[in-house]
Amino acid sequence: MIAPTKDIAPDRALLSVGAQVLQQLGEPTTVSQAWFKVKAYRHELGYKAPISFAWFTLALDMLYALGMLELRDGLIFRRRVDAS
Repeated sequence: MIAPTKDIAPDRALLSVGAQVLQQLGEPTTVSQAWFKVKAYRHELGYKAPISFAWFTLALDMLYALGMLELRDGLIFRRRVDAS
């Protein structure tokens, strides 16, 4: 589920969907705006395996658990981590 398996295509794995979410979060946005951006991005690139909103929210949950997303005032944004 998190990583690709024989039952989950690489473009549907939560790590892949999470990476697509992060690519679309250039600025703070609402969850619904992020959902529409990810759907449009996947359509533009011709991904054949659809993802549901539930799968998208699982990807958001995973990113939040990994400390890569923050939620503030109803907006989600990429968390900037200082490497030093």
